[in-house]
Amino acid sequence: MKFNLYRGAFVGDISVPGDKSISHRSIMLGSLAEGVTRVQNFLMGEDCIATIDCFKQMGVRIDSSETDVTIHGVGLYGLKKPKDILYCGNSGTTMRILAGLLAFQDFEAVLDGDASLRKRPMMRIVDPLNSMGGNLECENGKYPPIKINAGRKPVVLKYQQPKASAQVKSALLMAALYSEEGVQIEQPSISRDHTERMMRHFGITISENGPSVSVKKGSSFSGRDIFVPGDISSASFFIVAAAIAEKSNVRIKGVGLNPTRTGIIDVMKLMGATIQIENERVLNEEPVGDIHILGSNLKGVTISGDMIPRIIDEIPVLALAAVFSDGETIISDAEELRVKETDRIEAVCSQLKKMNAEIEEKKDGMRIVGTKQLSGASVKTFGDHRMAMMLSLAGMFAEGETTLDDVTCINVSNPTFYKDLEQLKDIRG
Repeated sequence: MKFNLYRGAFVGDISVPGDKSISHRSIMLGSLAEGVTRVQNFLMGEDCIATIDCFKQMGVRIDSSETDVTIHGVGLYGLKKPKDILYCGNSGTTMRILAGLLAFQDFEAVLDGDASLRKRPMMRIVDPLNSMGGNLECENGKYPPIKINAGRKPVVLKYQQPKASAQVKSALLMAALYSEEGVQIEQPSISRDHTERMMRHFGITISENGPSVSVKKGSSFSGRDIFVPGDISSASFFIVAAAIAEKSNVRIKGVGLNPTRTGIIDVMKLMGATIQIENERVLNEEPVGDIHILGSNLKGVTISGDMIPRIIDEIPVLALAAVFSDGETIISDAEELRVKETDRIEAVCSQLKKMNAEIEEKKDGMRIVGTKQLSGASVKTFGDHRMAMMLSLAGMFAEGETTLDDVTCINVSNPTFYKDLEQLKDIRG
C-alpha cells in the first residue's frame, strides 16, 4: 500500500474495535462457565477468531454475528479432546493462556501457530506450568508446537514470576482453576490485569495485594453478560496522529481505561500532548471513558522501568511520536519487544531509519532525536500489525511517497483502521 504526505489535521469522533485482550478472555472464561455468556463489541480480528476456533474444536458452541458473540459454556470439566491440532494462528495470547487452561485437563492436546508464532519462545509458560505439576513440552526446542499431556492437579501453591508478564500470569491463573488448594502468584511488578477483572466478573474468588495475586480452590461459575470496551492499543495510533498534526481535535469514544494499560496516555501527556478523559464509567469491572486529543507541541522524554509493561504494545507508535518531538527520547528496559510478533526494536529502528529518522537501536530499547521530518521510502511491516499501523501513519507524515509491503496483518487487531483514519481527515484543510 502507498501513502503520500497529508498536511491536514485530524478532526472528529470515532470508536475503535473492542479490546483484543478482553475479547480473548471472554471466550476462555465464557467457555468454562455454566450457562450462556453474551459478549457485545467483540473484536472480530484474526487473533480472537483463532481463540473461538480452538474452543469450538473442544466442543464449545459459540455463535457469532458481526461484533456479538454467544458462548454456551460447558463448565470447568466439560471441554472435550480436540480431534486435531489447536491452531492459534499468529496469536501468542491464545497459545500461552490456553496452555495454562489445558495443562490439567484429562486429555492431550497440541498447540501450534503460523511461522511467526513458531519463532516466539514458550518456555516462559512451559516451565512454570510444569513446576506446578503439568506435563508440557515444546516440540521445537523452546518454540511451538506445544504438546500438552494429560496433567495431574496443580501442586505448587506459590509461584514467583521472574519477570512481569500478563500472559504468563494469566496462564497460571487459568491453571489455578483446577487446583485443589488454590495458587498464589508473586509478580515483580503489576502487569495488565484483564484476567483478574474478568474472573471477578464471573464470580471467581480472586484476591490481589499489590503485585501478589491469589486464586482459591476452583469451583463452578455461571455465564455473564460482557461489553468489550474499545482497545486502547488500537486507539493509541489515533492519539499519536492527532497529537502530531497541528489543529487536530479528535475524540475516541468508549475506550478501555484499565490503569495497567493507560501508559500511552501518561507518556503522551509527559511529552506535552493535550489529552482529556471524559464520560468515565465502569463496565464488567473495566474502567471505560472517552479520550479527547488536541494537536500539540511534543517534547522528548525518557521511558523506562515500571512504565514499560504499561506501554509495551504502544512503543512502536510512541517512537513515531518521538520523531515529531523536540529533543531526545530514550526508551530502555524494553527487551520484551524483541520477542513480539517480530523483533520490534530492530524493526522500528531499521524502518524509521529508512525514512531518515534519527534513531539508534539499543539492546533494550532505542534512542530517538526528534527532527519533525521524515522522507518517503519503501518499508517492511514484517507481518506485524502494530508495525503496519505505525508505518502507515509515518507515510502520511513523510515528504514523498511511502510504500508498505504488507498491511493485511492489521486485521489481527484493528480491521477498521483505515476507515477510521479516513473518517478523521479534515477535508476542510
